[in-house]
Amino acid sequence: MKPLYSLSSPGIRRAVFISALGLAISFAGALPASAQGVFRQLSQDSFTDPSAQHMTEVEPGAFTYGPVIVTAFQVARIYSGGGDDIGWATTLNGGITWTNGVLPGLTVYGGGGGTNSAASDASVAYDKKHGVWLICTLPIASGIDVAVSRSTDGIHWGNPIYISRDGGDDKNWIMCDDTSTSPYYGNCYAGWDTPLIQMSTSSDGGLTWGSAKATAAFDYGIGVNPVVQPNGTVVVGFGDYNGGMSAFTSTNGGQNWNAAVSIANAPSHGEAGGLRSAGLPSTAIDGAGKVYVSWPDCRFESGCAANDIVYSSSTDGIHWSSVVRVPIDPINSGVDHFIHGMGIDIRTSGTSAHMAITYYYYPVSACGSNCRLFAGFTLSNDGGQTWTAGRQLSGPMQLSWLPDTFSGKMVADYVATVYPAGGRAFPIYAIARQPAGGLYQQAIYTEGYGFTSDEMTEPRMSSQNDKPIPGAKSDHPARRPEDRDNEIPGKTPPVR
Repeated sequence: MKPLYSLSSPGIRRAVFISALGLAISFAGALPASAQGVFRQLSQDSFTDPSAQHMTEVEPGAFTYGPVIVTAFQVARIYSGGGDDIGWATTLNGGITWTNGVLPGLTVYGGGGGTNSAASDASVAYDKKHGVWLICTLPIASGIDVAVSRSTDGIHWGNPIYISRDGGDDKNWIMCDDTSTSPYYGNCYAGWDTPLIQMSTSSDGGLTWGSAKATAAFDYGIGVNPVVQPNGTVVVGFGDYNGGMSAFTSTNGGQNWNAAVSIANAPSHGEAGGLRSAGLPSTAIDGAGKVYVSWPDCRFESGCAANDIVYSSSTDGIHWSSVVRVPIDPINSGVDHFIHGMGIDIRTSGTSAHMAITYYYYPVSACGSNCRLFAGFTLSNDGGQTWTAGRQLSGPMQLSWLPDTFSGKMVADYVATVYPAGGRAFPIYAIARQPAGGLYQQAIYTEGYGFTSDEMTEPRMSSQNDKPIPGAKSDHPARRPEDRDNEIPGKTPPVR
């Protein structure tokens, strides 16, 4: 890993970030050298209630359309699950300036008459047909539901509209069909698990939602990640409960959901130090509709001693490629890679696709009780044929700087990587500093103005000749299929 910057960023409180360089920068133009390598803190927890761990922010989801990026995340992490509210940060000009706040009407802490005690698992989408931004969340009260908040400008948000009030929902995600030639243009698809996978469709900009539908095989899993191909086919990657990754599709606008097919088994290394690391997949799509599902995996590492980020790809959501290793570090380097988010520039495709991954890592996998956590970044401009060696995005974080949850110290279950207009890749992730004054110092950040391929000076690496170890197996027990926060204790799928 190549160190790049040390972290130096003042605290902010729901402010607008303004750069003196902003007026000189166009979305597609090159940035001045002085504008590069700047950490941007996007938000900060300003709640003070005793139920949460302050100042903490975790787990950003994000989406981009044109020059706009919207990211959403938990603010003020609560030990038992979720945060005091869902925060958001938005740039309307490709990352030059940012505005932030919290969603109204969602919890008792965010204003607007919310009645829920917490909210979790933010996911962002844009509905081009209806001109609406959507943040999908899990409101938490006596149970856990699925809701969506709407905005026409990414800054002013309405009160939540409920998609499901099942009371036992988990790990939601949302995506819209933004291809004007698709027969289902303007449909938005939300998914979650109970742990039975459920999908719901809206065709009016998220104002109303259809009844929840299971797949044809009543598949169980976690971490559903829908993407929509240009022809309107929805492909949904997820982690199954058979120790692997799977996917299912809909070819009729969400009227029906086909039975899941297996992508691959997913042996993984369990992270040291008591870190919460759920091993969730990240699904991305290029401009031609090729779908990539990525996840942490130890099949290339001797003794399953560490994880790489790997992926499989498909053009139809049914037939999947063999598993490909992202060569961030050499095999058996001892570096452990996990919790990640893949992004692809939708204006690129095939062997010219621009792809990037934001991730966390331990430089030494076997770190016992002395682990140091880093954020990292890698980029490909040739459709994954080569990747830059890993770039260090953050200084070392001690795990004691992270908030506690039932399932370990938390930085995120997922992070985000997005490509706004202009083609610069923006990693969006959480960084923690040493606590001060009895408060944590954890917030959501991005790299100041994103990265282009030309700015990534690390050597380009290929994994073409890498061979998985036959029969590789996880070095930890199977992950339990209840909510990662133990919000639904004991709720497990039937034996299959």
